[in-house]
Amino acid sequence: MPPPTPPGVVVPNHLVWAILTTLFCCLPLGVVSIVYAAQVDGRRAAGDLAGAYDASRKAGGWALASALAMPVLLLLWFGLFGGMAALGALSDL
Repeated sequence: MPPPTPPGVVVPNHLVWAILTTLFCCLPLGVVSIVYAAQVDGRRAAGDLAGAYDASRKAGGWALASALAMPVLLLLWFGLFGGMAALGALSDL
């Protein structure tokens, strides 16, 4: 039987943030975040606080990476096609 978790210990699971970044930002990175977020409560309930904090940290990190990937990808997209449009306009001169 695992040792009981002390009452009042709260480990954030970042599940809502993981789901939102999966839906609105970058799907592959958000899915990894959801997997880690789902592990947090189970590990805390099993008494593995170190594992729960580690999974929580990883879930938050992957959700942040997913949220930051969207603006970076948009900048690359518009930069690429904006550059192509500028070159196309210059070729008509």
